[in-house]
Amino acid sequence: MQVANIPLAERIRPRSLEEFIGQEHLVGPGKVLEQMIHSRKGHSIIFWGPPGVGKTTLAQIIAHSLDMPFFTLSAIDSGVKDVRAVIELARKSGHALLFIDEIHRFNKAQQDSLLGAVEKGIITLIGATTENPSFEVIGALLSRCQVYVLKPLTEDHLMALVNQAMHKDEWLAAQHIVIKEWEALLQLSGGDARRLLNLVELVASSLADDNKTFTNDVVQDIVQKKMALYDKTGEQHYDIISAFIKSMRGSDPNAAVYWLARMIEGGEDPKFIARRMVILASEDIGNANPNALLLATSCFQAVELIGYPECRIILSQAATYLASSPKSNAAYMAINKAQELVNKTGDLPVPLPIRNAPTGLMKKMDYGKGYKYAHDFAGNFVEQEFLPEKISGTKLYDPANNATEARLRDYLRNCWKDKYEY
Repeated sequence: MQVANIPLAERIRPRSLEEFIGQEHLVGPGKVLEQMIHSRKGHSIIFWGPPGVGKTTLAQIIAHSLDMPFFTLSAIDSGVKDVRAVIELARKSGHALLFIDEIHRFNKAQQDSLLGAVEKGIITLIGATTENPSFEVIGALLSRCQVYVLKPLTEDHLMALVNQAMHKDEWLAAQHIVIKEWEALLQLSGGDARRLLNLVELVASSLADDNKTFTNDVVQDIVQKKMALYDKTGEQHYDIISAFIKSMRGSDPNAAVYWLARMIEGGEDPKFIARRMVILASEDIGNANPNALLLATSCFQAVELIGYPECRIILSQAATYLASSPKSNAAYMAINKAQELVNKTGDLPVPLPIRNAPTGLMKKMDYGKGYKYAHDFAGNFVEQEFLPEKISGTKLYDPANNATEARLRDYLRNCWKDKYEY
């Protein structure tokens, strides 16, 4: 009989590195985590990687292998008071390992409350984050931790996890499952091991006892009918943020605010939403409306200051503005072309007239000689060479067809009529 209220992913959670699947660059023989456990010398860690790749499991394995008292907090529903309570318990026991899931959701004050205990060795901290810790973890705390990047699981890893579960879990083993086709399971899991195991359990429990055969059609049919039953809050994290971005890119404020509401109701980190809007403001709007980047940046700053629930209004204002704005990816395309050119042509020399000449020797070598200061000329422009000679005349920025960039195009055409085709 299926174990009540305990998900499959929890029932088969590995308790040693030997049972762990994936992240070979960290857990393999001679690798950093294997060495740490072998030497029995733990250190504070930030695990950074996508959902369902083993961050929580590795924290538990480390605590178990080092025989340390283990405490866990979720940054979603824990505050400074909870952190201090754990630190006090750790102090009484001499030392403990504290695992903080979604540590990127802790604000500065909450992260500050960890510093003293980590520095004094009262706790060994392991934080898990799906966000770049350079953005989300304060420098003082980050400097006391080693950051280890967890990689997405491969299809081979995911299939090995399912096969391991079918042998290891008593209930699942008794189902005598036959997986004839894997594509639907792997696609619907999105690379998340926990979601994959939930899917396997969901499908297995939905099939008749005399036919536990998994095919793509069977899996798709069951999941479409029962998806909400196994993961109500975050199963479409990446799909929904994609829909949100594409709605704004497609100039549909109605769809954009709908997907925004879906993320808000699902408890999505508002800073994650705001950061994606800052990127979109430059990538998809750019110089068609330079105010878009200003508004998106202000939105991110306001969200940091205010938080839920009021920041939902700020997010809505920014999302509807960005969706309603003229669009241009010209700046995005320009930097792509420029980087491609750099990789192709290498380190070309800077033309002498525009080199910096802070010393007398450099001036004798003609650094800066012949440079024309634009503001000394009519219209604050004078034609001169700014690109290396080998790629002179290469146009990388091509203004798009919108009112603002049309004016930019006219200005550039007037300036560079003899060099670039604008």
